[in-house]
Amino acid sequence: MKLIEYFKNFLDKEVNLNSSRISILDDRTEAITKVLQDSELLEDHFLDVIPQGSYAHKTIIKPVRVTDEFDADVLFYMEEFSDWEACDYVEKLYQLFRDNSTYRDKVGRKTRCVTIDYANDFHIDVVPFLERHGKKYVTNRRDNTFELTDPEKYTEWLDERNRITKHHFVKVIRLIKYLRDYKRTFSIKSIVLNALLGEQVNDAALLQDPNCYNDIPTTLYTIMRKLKAYVESYPTMPTINDPGETGENFGDRWDQDGWANFRTKMIYYSDKITDAYEEADKEKSLQKWQLIFGTEFKKPEQKVDASVQNNNRGLVSFNNTEQQIADLGFPLRINPVYKLRMMGRVGKKAGHRHYDLPTQGNRVGKQRDLFFAIKQCTVPLPYQIYWKVLNRGDEALKLNNVRGQIHEGKDSHYEVTQFRGNHFVECYIVKDVICVAKDRQSVIII
Repeated sequence: MKLIEYFKNFLDKEVNLNSSRISILDDRTEAITKVLQDSELLEDHFLDVIPQGSYAHKTIIKPVRVTDEFDADVLFYMEEFSDWEACDYVEKLYQLFRDNSTYRDKVGRKTRCVTIDYANDFHIDVVPFLERHGKKYVTNRRDNTFELTDPEKYTEWLDERNRITKHHFVKVIRLIKYLRDYKRTFSIKSIVLNALLGEQVNDAALLQDPNCYNDIPTTLYTIMRKLKAYVESYPTMPTINDPGETGENFGDRWDQDGWANFRTKMIYYSDKITDAYEEADKEKSLQKWQLIFGTEFKKPEQKVDASVQNNNRGLVSFNNTEQQIADLGFPLRINPVYKLRMMGRVGKKAGHRHYDLPTQGNRVGKQRDLFFAIKQCTVPLPYQIYWKVLNRGDEALKLNNVRGQIHEGKDSHYEVTQFRGNHFVECYIVKDVICVAKDRQSVIII
């Protein structure tokens, strides 16, 4: 059985990084950004600080064991120094933090980054990132080389997979990362795992089964069955291309023994997931899911009455103005033949550059201009376009500005970021009084 609410509860309680840690991580990143911005050495070369890796992809998970830590990567996007060699970037960045009393005892360095270690919890890797001759590079201090990369394109690729799966893909990644860290029966770098899982996601699956990404367990079931078929066809480790299109083979970060073990375990766990998902008896299904994820995969606690819950939390009252497209008299009947993609773009601001939201994990600061535009729509004309902006989070709640109304519009929409929290914008295409396509752009305001 699907046990959808069990999955939501398991993610919330055991897998997802808790919001307090995310807030601390955001604050630490902001403080690091200020150090870089205020540096006399870097004042003419600072461009931006960009989340990357699991931080940008929203795939960081809570440490499974007390002794485990989590890490976050940020790119220090900077102008090239004409008189620096590749090895100088990490070394000089390291010295900059060593000269700062706040970071002196926290800073270390690796091959491509400086590490700020917040003891017994997490560390942040700060990676020098620059453009040379129209291409993007990170620096390798040991080999004294510039290495071609495009983490923003990788992040955008992953965001597209998340949209195809109705925003369930990142949750599947978290579940498999939890399985890896909980079972410890296989080992794989997260960047490689994401690439392998993402290659199993495509629009064609929706044409075969429009419901294959409808919820978390169904998306997990769909992706793992495809992954099983993929690994079965490769007894020898395949080429694992970087989705960032740098030409790098992620397989170079692995070896045949690691691949062989991963292959065996993915076949095994895929079969277990299929068995649990297809089990018709609820108790037997629960037992089978627990064999995979452990006994913390369990029935959600009984919900507390909303008014009591709000009083206990000291939350202010607010007007829930969110609408669904069906509330306007348009039944939601998504046609998988049609594709709709819209893009949020952050406007330029003094001291900051403009960028497409998906390239930076949909993250943006306050008081920034946002421009949303339809980039692709295969629905034949004529049709109507509708937009919804949903504010969420404590700041929006306190000011009674949750929003969520749907209104008719054109092929673009403008907003200004105001409230810290996880928000989203949705676009709907209505044809012949039926909503046949929709797309969602996450907006994480920090």
